[in-house]
Amino acid sequence: MMEEKQGNIKISSENMMPIIKKWLYSDKDIFLREIVANGVDAITKFKKLVDMGEASMAPGEEYRINVYTDEKAKTLTVEDNGLGMTAEEVEKYITQIAFSGAEDFLQKYENASGDGIIGHFGLGFYSAYMVSSDVEIFTKSYKDEPAVHWESDGNSTYTISETDKSDRGTKIVMHLAEGEEEFLKEYRIRELLRKYCSFMPYNIYLNPKNPKGIAEEKAAEEEAKDAAEGEGKEENKKETKVEDKPINNTSPLYLKDPKDCTEEEYKDFYRDTFMDYNEPLFWIHLNMDYPFRLKGILYFPKVKKQQVQLEKGQVKLYCNQVFIADNIKEVIPEFLMLLNGVIDCPDIPLNVSRSFLQNDRQVQKISKHITKKVADKLNALFKNDRTKYEECWKDISTFIKFGCIKDEEFYDKVKDIVIFRNLAGEYKPLSDCFGEEVSDEDAGKGVQPKAVYYVSDEAQQAQYIRMFKEAGLDAIVCDAFIDPHFISFVEYKNPRRCRFVRIDADVDGALKSDEEVKADDHKDLIDLFKKELVNKDIAVKAEKFKSDKLPAVVNVEEFMRRMSEMNTFYGMDESDVMKNATLVLNLSNPIVAGILSQPEEKQKVIVNQIYYLAMLSYKKLTPDELSAFVEESTRLLEDYTK
Repeated sequence: MMEEKQGNIKISSENMMPIIKKWLYSDKDIFLREIVANGVDAITKFKKLVDMGEASMAPGEEYRINVYTDEKAKTLTVEDNGLGMTAEEVEKYITQIAFSGAEDFLQKYENASGDGIIGHFGLGFYSAYMVSSDVEIFTKSYKDEPAVHWESDGNSTYTISETDKSDRGTKIVMHLAEGEEEFLKEYRIRELLRKYCSFMPYNIYLNPKNPKGIAEEKAAEEEAKDAAEGEGKEENKKETKVEDKPINNTSPLYLKDPKDCTEEEYKDFYRDTFMDYNEPLFWIHLNMDYPFRLKGILYFPKVKKQQVQLEKGQVKLYCNQVFIADNIKEVIPEFLMLLNGVIDCPDIPLNVSRSFLQNDRQVQKISKHITKKVADKLNALFKNDRTKYEECWKDISTFIKFGCIKDEEFYDKVKDIVIFRNLAGEYKPLSDCFGEEVSDEDAGKGVQPKAVYYVSDEAQQAQYIRMFKEAGLDAIVCDAFIDPHFISFVEYKNPRRCRFVRIDADVDGALKSDEEVKADDHKDLIDLFKKELVNKDIAVKAEKFKSDKLPAVVNVEEFMRRMSEMNTFYGMDESDVMKNATLVLNLSNPIVAGILSQPEEKQKVIVNQIYYLAMLSYKKLTPDELSAFVEESTRLLEDYTK
């Protein structure tokens, strides 16, 4: 018989601090992951002993972890049927390691590969004190030794004694501290188990009705035995038949070989993992064992809010099926966080600092490999199923463009599959729009690279689009919110092959006819407009267009417009944009051509109506301009109907 005894824990601030820094997390709810992971370790170790013939388990016994919430007793309990501990092991792993040898222990195991073992019992166990005022351990080793009870309130004392626990394994009973009652709620614990333990390798049950987990074979044997003994065992039979549903998936899809996975399985896994009932566009299954171990699935989700913002996805990082964190940018490239996915990498320690990840070469290799696999998938889709690629483009374009901007290597791999829709609704690779590279000699003479015309708002710029089409010109549609940044990036990468010009920024160069126009020949017309225009800031010039449809258009040079828009982004006055605008009169239009022959009282009206129409095609009118335009249009209608 073991005698009850008491002892003092040797503790000082110097040897306690390493534990606090490396194991007691800022997110206290992670304590549940640590306690459950310890149970998984204990089962894994015992299973290895069974496989080696050094231990045995009962027929029909299931490796499992039971979690119980008890609001009345204010306890949260986690119980496993792993290898358990002897009194000597409790002293060694709970007391000595956790307190007196913390620093040495951390140094010894910090870079351990794991090899299927997630953590080490002593240190992770103390995370329970983040939410508990008192913690008890009831444990019985697989060895033929008495069961042990250990208890401490987290201060410098503990008690250890023999207990009557009969089943192999360890039970941790956490008496929750005041203010931590949320962890007594079944729904809250279910939420945390789903978050941290979804793919742990042994079944986890929350408040099970059949905590022993009697297997079907054994249940059948017991039912037959009960039937032979008479009808008095009816209640026991019913109890035996209770089936609890595990809260986790012990064989997640990403662990399977891609060739063994069906399309429906991929979609089901996506729905169950991310609670997104919109089907993913497509996915990438990562599966490699050398030079590092990496498994996972990355899904390209359908974008919910087009062109509003970068919708952050959720890429869950695991170590041996144990959740580490979401969206760890040191492992997962930032642009890939727009995707949804699961990545399991046993070569990444379960508990590491960000600085460790940033400087670890293996982690950097993993990050580059993931980027390469994504680029390979996109290139394969572009090459083998161009129709699907174009159908998905609206949803994946922001992700690809963001990736190009953020990752040089990714840009090099996908630059030839970046596509844009043209005015005819056809998709073409961006590189097809580029011109020949301008030589140093030509650049020195002021020769500019080919202009790539683009549309940023098809509705607002409809008049310009019509004029471009009539002139036999084309443009690409750049209407995503990331496009202004992306085209600047492309110009930076290809300074001698392209320059992007919005469809309303180069009317002179794109739409004017070949007939030369001398400014002096139309000085009277230009002076009339300068005199009568309500907007005195806008410049005026006259050109002959290929089309006679519009009397005038507003033109703002691309560089000046971009600068003005940048200023507006940083809070400067939007009206600054119009200080760089030019009203270009179309001499091919009969209204413009005949305005000087009109009575003087009509000229002012015509001048400003032409201006308002041109502005409407360029941008929204100011409240005052809109009011004047509506008032004058109404008056003209009245005159017309007299």
